[in-house]
Amino acid sequence: MHHANHYYGHSHVLARYCGLAQRAAPRIHGYLQHGWNIGDGLADDHEFVTGTPVFLWSERTRRRAWSMGRRELYVVGAPFAYLLAMASPPAAGREGTIWYPFHGWEGQHVVGDHGRLIDQIRATEPGPVTICLYWQEFQSRRLRRRYERAGFRVVCHGYRGGWWRDLDPGFLDRQLGELRRHARVAANRLTSAIFYGVLAGCEPAVYGDPMLLERDAGAHGGHARIRRQWAELHGERVDPALAREAAVAELGADRLVPPAELRHLFGWHA
Repeated sequence: MHHANHYYGHSHVLARYCGLAQRAAPRIHGYLQHGWNIGDGLADDHEFVTGTPVFLWSERTRRRAWSMGRRELYVVGAPFAYLLAMASPPAAGREGTIWYPFHGWEGQHVVGDHGRLIDQIRATEPGPVTICLYWQEFQSRRLRRRYERAGFRVVCHGYRGGWWRDLDPGFLDRQLGELRRHARVAANRLTSAIFYGVLAGCEPAVYGDPMLLERDAGAHGGHARIRRQWAELHGERVDPALAREAAVAELGADRLVPPAELRHLFGWHA
């Protein structure tokens, strides 16, 4: 089915949870939400065939999708939440902040002032800082060097994969490993990474120049709506209890499906 089901190793993580770990994850019979969004869970640039099952992360997203006319909707939780459910307890000791600058994708690049963002990070974060760049930005040696010259460690979790090629089953494992070594997770926009970090035990922060995507149409209310609806999750210091409650709800961490049921929903037969 849709190639986006394999982004970030999502299908591999779910296959592992279902006891079907193998080199090539089985195809999911349906469309799996691959990132946190404020719409119906589907990417605006992806074609969608009416009648195809849609597997969403949360009940909140399912309700929005239903109101927008989507049907055949199932809440299964985010793959990252399944990874955490399978993971061993974290090692003791965390320090510093892992910071995720807002990134573009193959069809749209980010417009923003990285110099100003660097100054804000240095003025705010007390401990060592790791900058995690998306693969597209990580390819820019000039951008990497700007963050490195500021004294930051720069990493990339890997390539997300695309069109059933260059798949990376270990993407989320590396992301979880990085999150667990840091005390804080921060970004200049509220994104999946912030919710992942909160679920993994990090103190969150969302601040700084939010930057823009080229030709951004502001779908479903855009960044302005995110700032209004999740105002309590923005700032240099965020209430950990409120952040935890939001992360569980948005990632469907309280809605994980047993392996046998998930195999049935995805059309996976061992």
